[in-house]
Amino acid sequence: MNNDQLPSALPETDRTRHRRLREQGSLDRAQLDAVLEAGFVCHLGVVVDGVPMVVPTVYGSDGRHLYFHGSVASRSLVASPGAAVCVTVTHVDGLVLARSVFEHGVNYRSAMVHGVPRLVTDPEEKLAGLRLLTEQATPGQWDYARRPNRKELAATALLALSLEEASVKIRTGAPDDGDGPDAELGIWAGVLPLKPTWGAPEADPLLPDGIAPPPHITARGGA
Repeated sequence: MNNDQLPSALPETDRTRHRRLREQGSLDRAQLDAVLEAGFVCHLGVVVDGVPMVVPTVYGSDGRHLYFHGSVASRSLVASPGAAVCVTVTHVDGLVLARSVFEHGVNYRSAMVHGVPRLVTDPEEKLAGLRLLTEQATPGQWDYARRPNRKELAATALLALSLEEASVKIRTGAPDDGDGPDAELGIWAGVLPLKPTWGAPEADPLLPDGIAPPPHITARGGA
C-alpha cells in the first residue's frame, strides 16, 4: 500500500461539486477522514449486468484508499473493466424537528467516494487491507482472533478504491425557522440527538465456560 498523503483539499469535479445545500458541503480532506473513521459500513453503488445495485459492506481506510469486500463489484469489474462505482458512508446524528414539516431535517455527516476500484491480488496488500477492515470495526480483533489462511484469502474478494475523488456534506445545529413567521405558532422545535452505543457482549451459546470476552471487546460494550 502507498502511504503517501493525498492533498489536504478535496478536488472539485463534476461528480463531487455541491449543487444543493452548498453550505453543508466541504472540501476538507480531514473531514472526509473523520467521516470514514467514525464508521465501518458503507453502501456500494455499482452496475451489474446493466442493473444498478446498492450493496452494504464493511470497509477500512488507510487515508489513501478505501478497502471493502466486493464480490458483487468484482463481478462488475470482470464484465466491464474500468466501470466506475460510488461508495457512500452516512452517520445520522439527530432529527431536526422544526415548527413546520417543510423545515424538518436531519443532522448528519456523509461522504461519497467516486472512482474505478481495483481487485486486490497482491497477497501482502490483501492481508493488510483485510486487517484494516477488521480493525475499523473492532480495534484489537486482528491480533486476537485467528487470521485468514491461504484458502480463505483466495475465496475473499477485496477491492481498493482511491480516495482522490470524494465529497463531504455535514449538517449540524438547530432548525432554520426560528426567526421566521412560524416562530409565532407556539410549537416546540429543536433537535432530537441520536447517539448509538454498544451493548454488553453476548457470548456464543456454544462457547465453553470460562472464556471471557477480551478487554478490547468489553471496553466498547456495557459489560
